[in-house]
Amino acid sequence: MSEDFYRIKRLPPYVIAEVNAMRAAARAGGEDIIDLGMGNPDLPPPEHVIEKLVEVARKPSAHGYSQSKGIPGLRKAQANYYGRRFGVDVDPETEVVVTMGSKEGLASLATAITAPGDVVLAPNPSYPIHTFGFIIAGATIRAVPTTPDEAYFESLERAMAFTVPRPSILVVNYPSNPTAEAVDLAFYERLVAWAKENQVWIISDLAYSELYYDGNPTPSILQVPGAKDIAIEFTSLSKTYSMAGWRIGFAVGNKTLIAAMSRVKSYLDYGAFTPIQAAACAALNGPQDIVERNRLLYHKRRDVMVESFGRAGWDIPSPRASMFAWAPLPPALAHLGSLEFTKQLLTHAHVAVAPGVGYGENGEGYVRIAMVENEQRLRQAARNVKKYLQSMGVNTPARGAG
Repeated sequence: MSEDFYRIKRLPPYVIAEVNAMRAAARAGGEDIIDLGMGNPDLPPPEHVIEKLVEVARKPSAHGYSQSKGIPGLRKAQANYYGRRFGVDVDPETEVVVTMGSKEGLASLATAITAPGDVVLAPNPSYPIHTFGFIIAGATIRAVPTTPDEAYFESLERAMAFTVPRPSILVVNYPSNPTAEAVDLAFYERLVAWAKENQVWIISDLAYSELYYDGNPTPSILQVPGAKDIAIEFTSLSKTYSMAGWRIGFAVGNKTLIAAMSRVKSYLDYGAFTPIQAAACAALNGPQDIVERNRLLYHKRRDVMVESFGRAGWDIPSPRASMFAWAPLPPALAHLGSLEFTKQLLTHAHVAVAPGVGYGENGEGYVRIAMVENEQRLRQAARNVKKYLQSMGVNTPARGAG
């Protein structure tokens, strides 16, 4: 029997998995690896959220199948979040669906709305599900840049003029994973107008909605009047409330897309475990001080990382949002390429980062650094990096890092 399965053949080797295997092997060998590779929050969820999980889990009635599209109270809590955070009115019955993290939601939506041969516009570099969710569903990807400047809109126009069949879907992700770029509401206003003119659905991934810095809150595309005519948006509790492993996210927006996605999901799953959904309600409806606390904590980590790595001889642009920095390779080592540089950093500096090429060919020359260790560990990482750079003959500043 052939093992050349159609969809598996369309997937390249997962580059980041190669680095993850090296990291796991190093740790198994007793090495202290400072893990800045995966965007896995190191902070606990709020105590009242855990208490709600335990409380509901003790109820005998809470252990049956749940609702695929989410319990009504959680959909209402998400609608209330959009109202208070973005000033957007959302119908919890027809414009909200609960997902098992935004990753599953994107994959389910791709399955629901794309046919083999459809063309999808997706950023490059991008978080892998933004492209491979659609590739698995049989679509073809045409890349657009991540940087939200005039060249971005020029690339959209070229794609519509020269692609057959014409693209039908555009994926956007701001704040961006991996590049940490952010946009303002004017960008979304222009994008919505473009999408309506060209009859293109917009899928917005807003997973990092609350991790913004310097007093610049991230907007939602749904704030644009009429955006719900053509847009759906994904958010997640993973980063906002440090609930990554709980796998709770949401899709909000266009009723047609929500209905299509809900129908596919109803065949694929029974929804998240009810106690987890009840606890997610507690997160959204309860005290929100943790959101600001987490934001300030990541803000401090960002500043420590940029300062200490800079003094180690590696200049890293300061991210405006998200829990990541998108760092160009040190110029003297750019010839290594992002994958080899990442491997060497892991082996010789005991610091794990994610190779930029794992997010698309335009990610070559960069690595993604996740701010998921405390300030002391970030300074230790900088000291390790400095020793590695010096061993490679890179001139580093005279003052020590950290």
